[in-house]
Amino acid sequence: MSDSKEYKKIVRSWCMYDWANSAFATTMMAAMYPPFFHAAAVKAGFTPAGATAAWGYFAAAALFIVAVSAPLLGAMADYMGRRKLFVGLFAGLGVICTCAAVFLGDDTWLLAGLLFMGGNVGFAGANVFYESLLPLIAKEGDVDTISARGYALGYLGGGLLLVINALMVTKPHWFGMEGVGFAVRASFFSVGVWWGVFSIPLLKNVPEPPRDVKNTSKIPIGEGVARLAATFRDIKKYKQLLIFLAAFWVYNDGIGTIIKMATAYGSEIGIGMTHLIGALVLTQFIGMPCAIAFGALANRIGAKACILIALGVYVIICIAGYFMSTPLHFYILAGLVGTVQGGSQALSRSLYAAMTPKAKASEFFGFFSSSAKMAGIAGPLVFGAVSNFAGESRLSIFSLIVFFVVGGLLLIKVDVQEGIAAAKE
Repeated sequence: MSDSKEYKKIVRSWCMYDWANSAFATTMMAAMYPPFFHAAAVKAGFTPAGATAAWGYFAAAALFIVAVSAPLLGAMADYMGRRKLFVGLFAGLGVICTCAAVFLGDDTWLLAGLLFMGGNVGFAGANVFYESLLPLIAKEGDVDTISARGYALGYLGGGLLLVINALMVTKPHWFGMEGVGFAVRASFFSVGVWWGVFSIPLLKNVPEPPRDVKNTSKIPIGEGVARLAATFRDIKKYKQLLIFLAAFWVYNDGIGTIIKMATAYGSEIGIGMTHLIGALVLTQFIGMPCAIAFGALANRIGAKACILIALGVYVIICIAGYFMSTPLHFYILAGLVGTVQGGSQALSRSLYAAMTPKAKASEFFGFFSSSAKMAGIAGPLVFGAVSNFAGESRLSIFSLIVFFVVGGLLLIKVDVQEGIAAAKE
């Protein structure tokens, strides 16, 4: 690790996993798979509203599985010293489920939902262990920059494949495909292949961290349960980390809700699918340089200050979203989201990593991931409840301001240096 060339190779390989799995986030989670599932459910006899609800149930079930299992598996990974193994297992599940979507029919909504649920479990589960490697591979002072670089590569990789997939669907004859239906399924398959192939550098080049428990006689699952209970006791010792977690739960819920609901809101006000996908592509490519810029800015003014700036921009986005009415407005707001989305998430990850004790990185990141997913239920519920009450979603997007304001106020209270010092004790 002391060798500069080897260190750079390890960092590049870690960052490449963001490039690999972001294809699932763009094509499968945001752009193409939701409307495919919706159409399949409607063809099978669901009402449009019922199809949307069914999609929500599958997505929620996947998040619940990861939220419940992540802390336990994180504790097991720390005990076994096999964090990279868990990345491979979860990513493998995601790749297999994503590739299998190529066999879906026009009305196989149940299988489509189950495959998405499996893919989403793989995606979210692998991220727990992937992110827990960050404080172990990064040299002191490099965490913000490396985290931001990973997010930037993710935006570039996910955006690049999304462009290719969009061309496959709109111009299938360019790729020798017989029609749109085949092109859509081929796009799903391409995501799985992309994810699997570009995961290889991480699995090959990033060293497996050593286990932190010398006693090998214990059963890993039993030890995992015991250490899970210890996680809830231990994390109370890190006051600043707890305050940051509370802030993150709130403001990240707002960010996640915008990601999940943006295309649905755009569709509701009459923006066509071509413009929706185009805006998502714009977000990806603006997000790449801006994530890197946020990482550089964090080295000057600190990650906490950068996140607070991003939350201020999100407040502006929510206010402007209330008045949005044309495709041009949607493109402008998508670009604005791209300027802060990657940076805010990357710096949140690196700030948490900096205040996390390295010996317990996996279980603390498991708690970080699972607690955020549990907390993440509130945003969509608020969005839906306000929509039902108002009869449209304009007030819903405006109501998200409270998540960014409250989250920002909590973040202001975090003493980062005290948190970092506590992690090193």
